[in-house]
Order: sequence, then structure tokens, then C-alpha cells
Amino acid sequence: MPQSTRRTRSIRSSSSLRRSVPRSTPDLLSPQQYIRKRPRSGWFPWWILLVPGLLWGSYRTIANHFAKPQAIFVLGGSPDREQFAARLAQDYPDLPIWVSSGSNKEYSEWVFEQAGISPDRIHLDYRAVDTLTNFTTLMDELRAKGITSLYLVTSDYHMRRAQWISEVVGGSRGIVFKSVPIPTDQPEEPIVKSIRDSARAIVWTVTGYAGTKEERTIKD
Repeated sequence: MPQSTRRTRSIRSSSSLRRSVPRSTPDLLSPQQYIRKRPRSGWFPWWILLVPGLLWGSYRTIANHFAKPQAIFVLGGSPDREQFAARLAQDYPDLPIWVSSGSNKEYSEWVFEQAGISPDRIHLDYRAVDTLTNFTTLMDELRAKGITSLYLVTSDYHMRRAQWISEVVGGSRGIVFKSVPIPTDQPEEPIVKSIRDSARAIVWTVTGYAGTKEERTIKD
């Protein structure tokens, strides 16, 4: 076979081989691209789970706004709180006052007496040992008396924790609160205290156990 013929056939074979091979191959997908391109089978809109909480929070906010307080609820911890509550009681002469684990009995009675508050309006309770038990020791008693709305009196730096607990404990008993913070120059408490005691409040609504040292001592 002539050499020129062989060259011609070789060129033709090379040309047909090049035509049979794809000019380019698609790039491989990266793991991130693969995940994005996968169909969302079984995808669940988890945000829907937040709806009940948002609705409940909105309801509580509206209820708190329109409710007319039937009593004044004072959290103990500083003598200033009784003094402030006495002045508040002067503005609302028909409301009873409940003080949870405040100053000693003699001092508290003297403060209200000096403000002209009748002793019949004053209820001093000393069972609480912390902010959570300020609420858990009295909510059932107040509810039994038909009280479903209260002015909540405590120091401004303590109010966030008190509000969060009141939403859980009071809410479980159908009681709403209107906050009346006492101005101070102290910084607000760390939010971790509010989170911790709110969690304890949730446990209490389910188990009736507040997790205080006194309860642990009795259990032991």
C-alpha cells in the first residue's frame, strides 16, 4: 500500500476518534451544591412550632394591659419596697396589700401605719425563701380569694426576673400582673438568673417542686 494512502487513512481515523469523544465533561458538584440541588423531601417548617408561644405571649400582653388590678403584690428583699408599696397603696385605697417575705413584721407594720394604711389591708407572709417561692407560696391562696390581677412591686433591677416568673407561675393559675418597678441606681441582674428561675418555675408548674434548699432538706 502506498505510503500516502496510509497517511490519509490515519488522519481519517484520528478525526473520527476526536468526533466520538465529548468536547467537554460537566464539572462534578461540590457537596454543598449537591445538598442544595437535592429535593426537600420531608422538609418541615419548624418555625410553626413557635406560633403557639407567640400567640400565648400576645394573649398575656393584652390581658395584662386591660386587667384591672385587685391587689398589690410586693416582693420582699429591701425595705424600700415596703415604703414604695405604702405610697402606692395611698393611691389605691381599696386594694389589699400582700408582702411576700419582706422586712420584719414590726418594721413593715410601722411603715404602713405611718402612711395611714389600715392594718386590715395588709397581709404579711414569710414562707418564701427566694423570688420563685414569692409566687409559688401565694398564687393558689390569691386565686382562691378570686384575685386574678395584681400590681407587681419590686426593684427595677429585679423586675425582669420577677416578670418572667410571674408569667409562668401566675399564668398557670390564670393570674396577670402589672409591673410597678421601683427606681434604683443598681444595674439590672444578669439574664442568666431570669432564665434559671423561669426554668425552675416551669418545673414547679409540672411537679409542684420549686427546688429550694428547704425542700431538699425535707426530702433528705
